[in-house]
Amino acid sequence: MAHGHTVKRYSGLMDWLTTVDHKKIGILYLIAGGFFFLVGGLEAILIRLQLWKPLNDFVSPDTYNELLTMHGTTMIFLAAMPLLFALMNAIVPLQIGARDVAFPFVNALGFWTFFFGGVLLNVSWFAGGAPDAGWTSYVPLATNTYSQNHGVDFYVLGLQIAGIGTLVGGINFLVTIINMRAPGMSFMRMPMFTWTAFITSALILFAFPALTVGLVALMFDRLFSANFFEVSNGGNAVLWEHIFWIFGHPEVYILILPAFGIISEVISTFSRKRLFGYSSMVFATVLIGFLGFMVWAHHMFTAGLGPIANALFSIATMLIAVPTGIKIFNWLFTMWGGSIRFTTANLFAIGFVPTFVMGGVTGVMLAAAPADFQYHDSYFVVAHFHYVIVGGLVLGIFSGLHYWWPKMFGRMLSEGLGKLTFWTFYIGFHMTFFLQHFLGLLGMPRRVYTYQDGLDFNLMNLISTIGAILMGIGTIFFLINIVVTSVKPKNAPADPWEDGRTLEWAIPSPAPEYNFLQTPLVRGYDALWKEKMDGNKGMTPAEPIGPIHMPSPSILPFVMSVGLFITGFGLMYSKYIIAGAGLLITFACMFLRSIFDDHGFHIEPEELKDKGVKA
Repeated sequence: MAHGHTVKRYSGLMDWLTTVDHKKIGILYLIAGGFFFLVGGLEAILIRLQLWKPLNDFVSPDTYNELLTMHGTTMIFLAAMPLLFALMNAIVPLQIGARDVAFPFVNALGFWTFFFGGVLLNVSWFAGGAPDAGWTSYVPLATNTYSQNHGVDFYVLGLQIAGIGTLVGGINFLVTIINMRAPGMSFMRMPMFTWTAFITSALILFAFPALTVGLVALMFDRLFSANFFEVSNGGNAVLWEHIFWIFGHPEVYILILPAFGIISEVISTFSRKRLFGYSSMVFATVLIGFLGFMVWAHHMFTAGLGPIANALFSIATMLIAVPTGIKIFNWLFTMWGGSIRFTTANLFAIGFVPTFVMGGVTGVMLAAAPADFQYHDSYFVVAHFHYVIVGGLVLGIFSGLHYWWPKMFGRMLSEGLGKLTFWTFYIGFHMTFFLQHFLGLLGMPRRVYTYQDGLDFNLMNLISTIGAILMGIGTIFFLINIVVTSVKPKNAPADPWEDGRTLEWAIPSPAPEYNFLQTPLVRGYDALWKEKMDGNKGMTPAEPIGPIHMPSPSILPFVMSVGLFITGFGLMYSKYIIAGAGLLITFACMFLRSIFDDHGFHIEPEELKDKGVKA
């Protein structure tokens, strides 16, 4: 790797704590998100072990509520989001021909604030009780009246700190994709994954402030005796539902759209065909993003909004099925007539399609307000959103990880172990959640820690639990695959699948520090495929070889996040001196960042020649 002379270089742990390189930050997101995914998965298995038979006493009711709350919160905010951010960080700048993201320092800050927010949330297990008001933290359950320990405080402060990271990450990707595309890459030539990352970032920009406002209001209720949601003092409990779901429903699309992008890339590559109906796919993605903000109250049909509101939100919810349906047909027609290769990445992508359709169909069922009155708060809803989130998002993440692993790490994951991962996870998933539709229709309510014998729930719950254990085994196979792969030499070729279509496959695996020696000239959609079809060896450069400007590493994002972490603890226990000290650390870092110019450094062409890099 080429090193400049004008900047302090770190190695080992310090390198990771100070890095602003988007590829390393992607790996940090992957490690942190993967860790929280295992924590959330363990919580899920404990939930299923409690429910495998009637009147079980494996965990206490209070612990069950904590497990339920932390499973949902961890999986959505601390596992799914960062795993998507890992792939977006690692791949989007490469796909658009950029040397890094627009704001590398802010990118690092985004990771560390997310990480310390997540740590703060999970410290609650060891600090006198985890949050226990459900992952939606509905009031009045989450107010001091009913949640008197510090659990919900951890939720409120941890998510605010983690939310800063997500918000600045979203802004960063928006600016990167708008401003840093290679010459010739118009919007309608961008790869589908970049498009979905772009729309997702726009959704983050508009949705996360709503959550922040809600969390701040709940924090004021809990810590400073305000009355936003305390009904006895004139507050309004339904207000929290509105605020939460104005964020919560776009969040579903924030999660699923990047998965759509991954599936589009993988199916296209392994069908050896251009994505069918690319422009319709782009407009469907934009439309999903737009409509995603108009459907939040379908979570509240039973809250008493009245028939007109229910009807409007019902129609809007059904409408959103149209652009989603367009995507399904695009994928099917991409495969139609293609020479399909069933790699692990493609198995996850193909498995995604029917699974997500099932999740979508039950979503349309729930969109019918009169029917929703029957389904609401039953296991039918649990089955629906797990089909969308696990059957959609998690399969998409697994597909993307198998697909881009050689680009991130220079090593190919084992296909044999990968297929074992797929089949155990996929079969386990359907075993777990398919039957839960019928449990819901039979009347089993959500969020109950046990159930009576003789209600016909026993066998289906037992099968669900066995399925959850199978999913756990599938995840273990994936971890074994990572360990086995990590001892192999870094010898993956630039385009290990041989059918790579987009710019990231035009550079070595793993990508060098500066990504592109020369910024590529994009001459069409599927830029690399077009060059291959024209008989060219690689991309045509858009500039001569010259010095490459790189950003400097910095410890400030890490220290700023530690400051916020300390502030969170101080506020929670009303130790305002500690809270002030934490804020002081953060503001001191902001001050230092403001007064010292960071000009970065240059990698000179001569240095690259010394390293044996060929032009």
